Amino acid sequence: MISVIIPTLNAAPGLGATLESLLEANRLGMIAEVIVSDGGSCDETAQIAEASGAKVLIGSKGRGAQLIRGAEAARGDWLLFLHADTELSPGWEEEAGRHMAGAFDRKAAVFRLGFAASGFKPRLVALGANLRSRIFRLPYGDQGLLISRRHYERLGGFADFPLFEDLDFVRRILREGGRSAVSLLPAVAMTSAERYEREGYLMRVLRNARLVLAYHAGVSPEELAERYNGRLRKKSRAHGKAALDGAGEDPPQP
Repeated sequence: MISVIIPTLNAAPGLGATLESLLEANRLGMIAEVIVSDGGSCDETAQIAEASGAKVLIGSKGRGAQLIRGAEAARGDWLLFLHADTELSPGWEEEAGRHMAGAFDRKAAVFRLGFAASGFKPRLVALGANLRSRIFRLPYGDQGLLISRRHYERLGGFADFPLFEDLDFVRRILREGGRSAVSLLPAVAMTSAERYEREGYLMRVLRNARLVLAYHAGVSPEELAERYNGRLRKKSRAHGKAALDGAGEDPPQP
């Protein structure tokens, strides 16, 4: 059975749809529990999660820390890490079931990326992400991650990074098992395009690429998070608003 772990921070607008996409798998008896690992939301996140029957854990914010907290509390044999603004397409549970039956505990799986927006730009960004996942087995965090508990623990789990905790973990999966250690399932992880729409698709892709290059060059996740959050505060002041302090904002993806 699967423990679904969802890190949240002021995630009320999209959380309901994310939880709804899990209902069929729950009806089929595939889901042991849904754990919402919250970083101190000040909106209706906890209430939405509790109304759905999810277990809510509240602690320090930071996606690495929240994922670790959720995994430590999980009791399922498989763990599904899912972003709070990502809705899995119908039929994902059948594909996940086939993967779990044949993975022999040493293969993780992700879903194809899609954006909840129409037009050429979101399709192009999703195409690039899915090609990267297929060729290099380097998925975005928005694509979810399904992995057995034993494999997760054998690899040491997520690091308590403020940024790129997903990239770090996937690299460890590939380092141990090679490209075949990450499968790309046909179901779509449909995620919000709000961040791309707000910043511009090209600007966000380029900004993320610069941060990834800096990470590969040895810049620490802590320093990269400072750069990222400093940019958010500067942008917020330029628009005459209070500093964001990272609330409700997804860090850039690898």
